[in-house]
Amino acid sequence: MAHLIVDALNLEDVSADEIDPDTIMFDDDGLGLDSIDALEIAVAIAEQFDVHLSAEDEATRDVFATLGSLTAHVMQEVDARP
Repeated sequence: MAHLIVDALNLEDVSADEIDPDTIMFDDDGLGLDSIDALEIAVAIAEQFDVHLSAEDEATRDVFATLGSLTAHVMQEVDARP
């Protein structure tokens, strides 16, 4: 999932291997991402995994808390498919 984020956001100063799964994504002490970044990540996840994240869903904030929580959610959605 870190590679997807780096690619989707064209992060030049960060490699996927440098992103700790517990890093807070939307905090200046973490990755410092913003709502536009969240949208770009959600689009990339939808394209690659066919998992759709809704901004209206209150749980989405928790899903995007860390790389680990985002990865766990996407993998849970993928594994739940028949």
